[in-house]
Amino acid sequence: MRKQVKYILVALIACNISLSFSQDKVKDTIKTGVIDVVKPYTPSISDAFKVKEVPATEDEETLQKKEIQYNIFSFPVASTFIPAKGKAATVEKAKPVKLFDNYATLGVGTYTTILGEVYLNHALSRTESVGGYFSHHSSAGGIEGVQFDDNFSNSKINVNYGSQLRDLAWNVEGGFQHQMYNWYGVPQSQIMAAQTDGIDTDHAFSSAHFGGDITFEDTYINSGSFFFRRFSDNQGSGENRFVAKAKVDIPVNGEEISTDFKFDYLGGTFDRSYTMTNELAYGNVVIGVTSTYQLKQDDLTVNLGASINYLNDRESGDNTIYIYPNITASYRLVDDILIAFGGIEGGLIQNSYYDFASENPFVSPTLVVAPTDQQYNAYVGLKGKLSSNMSYSVNGLYKADRNRALFRNNEITLMADQSYSYGNSFGIVYDDVKTFGVAGELNVDVNRNFTLGIKAEYFSYNSDDEAEAWNLPDVKGSLFLDYQIDEHWFAGANLIYTGERKDQFFLNDGVTITSAFTKTLDSFFDANVHVGYHINDQISVFAKANNIANNAYERWQNTPVQSIQFLAGATYKFDF
Repeated sequence: MRKQVKYILVALIACNISLSFSQDKVKDTIKTGVIDVVKPYTPSISDAFKVKEVPATEDEETLQKKEIQYNIFSFPVASTFIPAKGKAATVEKAKPVKLFDNYATLGVGTYTTILGEVYLNHALSRTESVGGYFSHHSSAGGIEGVQFDDNFSNSKINVNYGSQLRDLAWNVEGGFQHQMYNWYGVPQSQIMAAQTDGIDTDHAFSSAHFGGDITFEDTYINSGSFFFRRFSDNQGSGENRFVAKAKVDIPVNGEEISTDFKFDYLGGTFDRSYTMTNELAYGNVVIGVTSTYQLKQDDLTVNLGASINYLNDRESGDNTIYIYPNITASYRLVDDILIAFGGIEGGLIQNSYYDFASENPFVSPTLVVAPTDQQYNAYVGLKGKLSSNMSYSVNGLYKADRNRALFRNNEITLMADQSYSYGNSFGIVYDDVKTFGVAGELNVDVNRNFTLGIKAEYFSYNSDDEAEAWNLPDVKGSLFLDYQIDEHWFAGANLIYTGERKDQFFLNDGVTITSAFTKTLDSFFDANVHVGYHINDQISVFAKANNIANNAYERWQNTPVQSIQFLAGATYKFDF
C-alpha cells in the first residue's frame, strides 16, 4: 500500500514540473511578411502513359493462357406470337380542281336580254400561245314610261398572240367593237315635239384597235408598248389615237432612276358643232417624261420624281410645257398592321371621244375635246391588315384640275335634223374644279370561300365658272360579296350607291324664253345578286337578279334604267 502511494506521488510531481516548463516557454520570434507573386501559377499536365495491357514480367516461368472454345447447342422452340402487320397512315387530300383554258357562257333574261361570252386560249408550244375573246350583251328594251326606242347592244371581239422567251416576252393583240344606244331621254315637255318631228334616236359606235407590248429581263430597258385605235359613229364622227410607251432605268452615279417615256397622238372630227353647221376638228400631241428615284431606309420608302409634258395643239398651233410633282412615300408604323402613306402627283390627261362615249353613251356627236391639266393631287392615308384575312385603307385627298371635263345636259333647241337636240343628249363643258374627298375601304378574304369588300367615298367640289360641278356625285359607296357555299353551290351580291348630282335644264328653242336652271338628280341604290351551281367540273348554271329594289332611277338626266331584271344561263368549260 505504501509502495503504491509512493508511485502516485512521483507521478504528480512529474506532471507539475512539466506544466511549469510549458508556461515559461519563449514565444516565437518569426515575424509576418508580404509575399509578392511575380509569376502567376500556370499548372501543366504531363503526358500520361497508358499501362500496357500485358506488362512484361521477369518470372522464370510464365503461365500460358488456356484457349477456351465455346460451343452453342441450339434447338427449335415453338412460338405462338404473331406480330401485327403495320399500316401506313394516310392523309386525306382534296380532289384537285381541274382547270380549263376555255369557256363559253350564254344567258337570257327579261327585257329580251341576251348575254354571251366565249374565251379561247391555246398553247402552240412551250413558249407560244394564241387566244381570243368574244362577248355580246343586248336588250330589246321596254322601260316603262319611255316613248322612244331604248334598246341597246354591245359586241366585241379580240384576238391575241404571245411569246415567252428566255430574256423577253412579247404580245400582240387586235380587236373590234360595235355599240348601239338610243337618245331616248326626251323630257316630258318635249315628247310631243319629238314625236311630231319623227326623230331617229339611235346612235351607234364602232372601234377597231391594234397593239402590242414587250418586256425585257436584266436590261436597262424594262418594257415598251404601242396602241392604235380608230373610233367612229353613225353620225359622221371619227377619231384616231396612237400611244407609245417605254420604261427604262437610267444609271446615274451608280444609282438607277426609273424613267417613263410617253408619246400620245389624238386627232378627230365631228360633222358639226352643237349650234353651228361647220365641221368641228380637234387634235393634240402629248410627249411626256416621268422620272422617279426610290429611297429605302428600314420601314420608310420614298419615291422622288417629277413629270414634264409637252402639249402641241394641232388646231390652234399652241405649244405648252407642263411640269408636275411625282412624289410618294410610305412608312410602316406597325409592321403590316399600320402603314402610313401619302403623295403629291399630277399629270396631263388626254381626253378623247372614245373615253367620253364609254362613260356616257348618251353624248352628242358635237363635243369639244381638250386635255385636262391636273395640277396636283395630294393625298394622305393609313392602310394595313387587321388580321391575316382582313385589310383596310382610309385616306383623304385634295386635288386641283384645270380644264376638267364635265358632262352637262345639252340645251333644248328642237332642231329636226338633230335628233339629239330635244334635251336627250349630253355635251362637254370645261371648268377649273377643286375637289376634296375622304374614302375608306375594308376587304375580307376567308379561306378563299368568302370574300367581302366595302368602300365608301365622300366628295366636295368647288368650280370656278360653272354653277355646279355637273353630274359629279357627292357620295359613292359599294359592297361586293362572293361566297362559295360548298363544292357545288356559289352565290354573290353587289350593292352600289350613288349620291345626288346636279345637272342643267335649259330650253332655248327660239320661241320660249327661259333661263337655264339647275336640276338635282336623286341618289340611288343598285342592288344585284346571283347564285349558281356547278353540275360538274365543266358545266355550271347560274341565275341573276339586277336592280332588285325595282327602282327606275336616273343615272343621267331623263334616262331611266330598266327596273328589276332576271337572267339565267349556263357556262361550259373545255380544252381543245
